[in-house]
Amino acid sequence: MNLFDKFTVALPYNEFLTRYANPGQLERWKAMHAQVTLSANQKSLLGAFTRKMPVLVLAGAWCGDCINQCPIFEHFAAASPQIQTRYLDRDDHPDAQRVLQMNAGNRVPVVVFFSEDGHEVARFGDRTLSKYRQLLREQAGPSCPTGLAVSNDPLLVQVTQDWLDEFERVQWLLRLSPRLRAMHGD
Repeated sequence: MNLFDKFTVALPYNEFLTRYANPGQLERWKAMHAQVTLSANQKSLLGAFTRKMPVLVLAGAWCGDCINQCPIFEHFAAASPQIQTRYLDRDDHPDAQRVLQMNAGNRVPVVVFFSEDGHEVARFGDRTLSKYRQLLREQAGPSCPTGLAVSNDPLLVQVTQDWLDEFERVQWLLRLSPRLRAMHGD
């Protein structure tokens, strides 16, 4: 399956929410969006992106992980005209859901990054490292020490940075791609 074909039929953020979120879910998405903030340095980094980066997000309006993470992507897109996000409902696109399974399970959100000409560059999801560290601490408890240093930053700040690190990694991959450098003459 060519996932870029799915990108072309996926919906912008607000259209996705209008179509799939019920009123209660929509309020949760709006509340989370309002909580996300980017630092001046994060905005500056995103503003320095030069390669177009289409981003497909397999999601569900009902999904708590999506509610907690997808608004972050919209803040990134607002800070960088190079990022174009589109959302695909997991349940309405079972073919994409099968292709994007993680650990043999249906997960959301799953993010697929593309080059401007539709080549898949990377996939990332369903939760970030900071979130998994938090879950490990909560579920494994003190009887199973991890040796992980605990950040003093709120989890949302950590998750935002985790996602920004992946967006940045993909941007530099695109920026340094010999194929794209030849295409752009840079």
